[in-house]
Amino acid sequence: MTKVLIVLYYWPPAGGPGVQRWLKFVKYLPDFGYEPIVFAPENPFYPLQDAELLKEVPNQVKVVKYPIREPYTLAKIFNKRKTQTISSGIISEKDKQGFMEKLLLFIRGNLFIPDARVGWVKPATKYLESYLKKNNITKVITTGPPHSLHLIGLALKRKLGIAWYADFRDPWTHIGYHKDLFLLPASQKRHQRLETTVLQQADAIITTSFGTAKEFKKKTKRPIRVITNGYDGNIKKDVFRKKDKFILAHVGSLLTNRNPKNLWVALAELRQENKNFLEYFELQLSGKVSEEVINSIQKEGLSDCLNNKGYVSAEKAFSFMCEASLLSLIEINSAQHASIVPGKLFAYLKAQRPILAIGPKNWDVNKIFEQVGYKPAFEYTEKAKIKAYIRDQFNNFLQGKTDFNSTDEIKAFHRRNLTQNLAFFLNDQV
Repeated sequence: MTKVLIVLYYWPPAGGPGVQRWLKFVKYLPDFGYEPIVFAPENPFYPLQDAELLKEVPNQVKVVKYPIREPYTLAKIFNKRKTQTISSGIISEKDKQGFMEKLLLFIRGNLFIPDARVGWVKPATKYLESYLKKNNITKVITTGPPHSLHLIGLALKRKLGIAWYADFRDPWTHIGYHKDLFLLPASQKRHQRLETTVLQQADAIITTSFGTAKEFKKKTKRPIRVITNGYDGNIKKDVFRKKDKFILAHVGSLLTNRNPKNLWVALAELRQENKNFLEYFELQLSGKVSEEVINSIQKEGLSDCLNNKGYVSAEKAFSFMCEASLLSLIEINSAQHASIVPGKLFAYLKAQRPILAIGPKNWDVNKIFEQVGYKPAFEYTEKAKIKAYIRDQFNNFLQGKTDFNSTDEIKAFHRRNLTQNLAFFLNDQV
């Protein structure tokens, strides 16, 4: 087997979507001739934790850990809530109003480039330089965010001449929250220089979305492969769904700027116009939800039908997906977010539920929906269409038409099939 070192930050017990991608890749890479070795921080700061994911770490995978010093460790002494907010990326308008909030964001954006884990680059590189030589490892994959981990790959490439692959789960300078970091012109230019250097020096680039790949092709001639996120396990044709409630469920974080106000208006109107809808409807949220989103929901008179579960484990989140009659997928309404494909989309597909998607124009999600036969996403302004779609799904619920089977098309996004795609790419490039 060919050894491949995977440099990552998010690893169990980290929760959230960032950990899932490589947890599943390392599970299946041995099936395709690769022995994965995971390199992760020994003492990371994880805003979200899911201890259940520790059970999914394959017994045969070797995990090498090395200490990391993070500014978040010190910052949380002064303000734990705001440190978690900035680290997790859930930045509301309220979080940007006070002096301390702005100061923390300014420090994060301008003193820690590309991100707060940049202090790990030099010590990790020094350790890995010796480790790679000792263990005869010639292939390295770095995955970000945090994008500072790509600088480890860059340094190892220059020192040892290893084959290096940079995996981008999200964009770098094109990502939406950059504007919230109060970047000075010099800081913005440094981000751009680092991004260009990584893209041009890596042997190959992997992205999770088509839009990010298109953006990167403007900056590099290196091979780029889109390998999306996916789902694991078998699709069951008789998954449980609640019959006494028409549940519209959203699983995952709802940021301040990810607030589909027309959806809340449409739901309020349906409750006013349809007694059955009023009786059966439940709005279920699982994950971190900003105060602004909750306020918008309450403003439309939906408090009595809101079931806010808070953050839950991945296992519990999937059970909520299966119980729902309709799943909502929401993305920030901006061109910068058109290339974001939420990881939970693939769990939604596995749950075999209709999906109400609301997002930016030309959203990459539509390419996947077209492949699996789902209805395209709605734009934020399309209240009438959103309302009509929910009404249709509710009528199906009343008639017992709850199956939504696209099993054959969805199988392309099984984690094993995606890992095979990854292995072929690794074989082809170096």
